[in-house]
Order: sequence, then structure tokens, then C-alpha cells
Amino acid sequence: MATPDIDAAGLETFFSRELDADVVETEVIHDGLNLSLAVSTAETERAFVLRRPNKFRRRSTFNGVAQEYGVLERLRDTAVDAPEPVLLCEDDSVVGDPFLVMTHLDGEAVPLGSDLPERFRNRTARREVATRLINSLTDLHAVETEPFADVCDRRSVREQVDRIVEQFDDATSATDRENAPLRRVADWLRENAPADSRTALVHGDYRPGNVLFADADRPEIAGVLDWETAFLGDPLVELGYLLLRWRDDGDPTPALGGIRSRHPDADEDVLADLEVMNDRGLAPFTSDPGSPSRRDLVGRYEERTETAFENERFYRAFAAFVLATVWEDLHRHRIETGEESSWEPYIDYMTETATGIVDGEFPL
Repeated sequence: MATPDIDAAGLETFFSRELDADVVETEVIHDGLNLSLAVSTAETERAFVLRRPNKFRRRSTFNGVAQEYGVLERLRDTAVDAPEPVLLCEDDSVVGDPFLVMTHLDGEAVPLGSDLPERFRNRTARREVATRLINSLTDLHAVETEPFADVCDRRSVREQVDRIVEQFDDATSATDRENAPLRRVADWLRENAPADSRTALVHGDYRPGNVLFADADRPEIAGVLDWETAFLGDPLVELGYLLLRWRDDGDPTPALGGIRSRHPDADEDVLADLEVMNDRGLAPFTSDPGSPSRRDLVGRYEERTETAFENERFYRAFAAFVLATVWEDLHRHRIETGEESSWEPYIDYMTETATGIVDGEFPL
């Protein structure tokens, strides 16, 4: 049971006592924001997933593990596919911190910069992937919000902007990294935040990397993962965040020459990655034949929710600002832990994307 800083014997005893299950193996699925372990028992291979927040998640911008568990509990009675919550342990003596246990779902996510699974690399499947993503998002935004009121914060759009700008300020203050263009975007967002919006359950990080596609020949969603950012608020924020990953034919792109000149010592692999990102987008499959356009996605969302996607420039600019701030925070984390950081060129890239949207250079 080769897992980082986990007492194997203690974990086996815990599962035996709480779930009457004999653990035979654990496997690290992911070790980033959370430590996620696939847990196999004598009866079932990969029966459960254990999720323990790591240090970076212990910030006020994330829900606590008990809140996340509560969200999963309430999702059971909805049309949203998500892991089944099994157990919440708030005793930090078992694995060093409170954690939750949920059912393991079979399937594949599509991380940032990755192509679709090979079986989906055709026109029909690409369109179906997009359709499934939008359908799942609209199912989420149709969920009755009242049951989630005790486990999710309620935030207006302006409060969301203030919250992410504060996170940006904290990160740049810690690294002494001034970013005047992104500061201008922050001011624009505050001035243009919609005053009125409907309230829905918002995942907070809805993207192909947090959606599992089932092991089937045709695209089917097995479940939406990672609910540590869920809140009650404007659902169009989430639509803008998904659209940020979509690349249309003929899209203008940030100029990479300036980024190269500002970061002459940047790793060539990072610069090559930005070249690919510039050419094919954050989700490369979206630029391939068969993938619908952003306007197609918006049209389907509007049809299913009967909600007009107004103020689209605000929502897309806000999405770019959020992602730039997340990357700025990851850069800060690397610096504070004494590690090498290659995030600065990525932050600059997303800054140029955000300013391009604000200035009307990157239309929907």
C-alpha cells in the first residue's frame, strides 16, 4: 500500500470498522488539490475513492470536506450524475486530516490540453461530447437550490468578483508580481458585473477535466467530480467558464512574441505548450471537425434553460480572470514552498486572453 504519508494499517482498520470492508490495495489517483486514493477491497476492485484535502485546499476559497460531503448527499436525489457519498470522517488521526469516502466511478476525464479518448476522435462523437457536457450543465443548473442552502454559500455576481479579486491581490502581494493589465480587467469586471441574475447550484469548476466519460463506445457521462467549489449563484458564470475552453475557426489569439520576450528564460516545453494552446485552444478537441461552435453551445443552453446568455463579454472575461488568478495562486504556492515555478508565461497568456475579451477583440 504505497501511499504518501498514510498509515496503511490504520486505514485498513478504519475501513474494516466503519464499512465492514477488507482493504487489499490503495492506489493514488491524484495528488494535487486533494489526495485521492482508489481503495480496493477483498470483494471489489476500486470499490471506493478516499478524498483528503491537501494543504493548498485549506483556503477560504474552497469548501470544507464536510460541505463537499453534504453537496454529494443532496445530489443523490437529483438528475446530476456524481459519485455516491459513503462516509465522512472528521477525525484527523486516520490519514492526517478529515476526509470523505465516495463510490468509485469508472471512466475518463479530459484534462486541460488533452485530446478526447481515441474512440471519440470522430465528427459524430465530438458533437456528442459537447452535447453531453451542455446537457449535464443544464441539468445541474435546473436543480432545486433550497436543499443546498445549508451546505453552499450564496453569492451574488459582484460578491464573486470581489472574492476572486481578493484572491488575486493575495497571490500577487505574496510574490511581488504586479500585473497591471489584469488589474484593469478586475476594475472592468467590477464596473460591469450584472446586478440581477437567477440563482442556481453552481459547480464552480465545471470543465472536461472534472467530468468522467463512461467506458462506452458513445460518449456518456458517468459523473461530475470535485465539488469543493460548489455554491449558489449565477449559473451563467459557469457557462462562461466552459466557453473559455472552446476554440472556434478563425478565432483571434494572443500574440506570443511578447510573452517570449518577457520570459526569456522560460522552459521551451512551456512555450511549446502555449503554441499548441494558441493554435487549438485549452481543450484541443474543440477545434477539430464535428465539434460545435461556442454559439451552438450557447444556443443549446438557452433552449434547455430558457435563459438568455446576456452580458456574454462579462462572463467570458470573468472566466479568463478566474483562471489567470488560479494560476497566479499556483505560482504563489510554488514560490512559498521553495519549488520551481513555470506558471508565469501561462498567467500572461490568460491575462492577454482576458484583456482581449474586455476590449472586444475576442468576440463570442
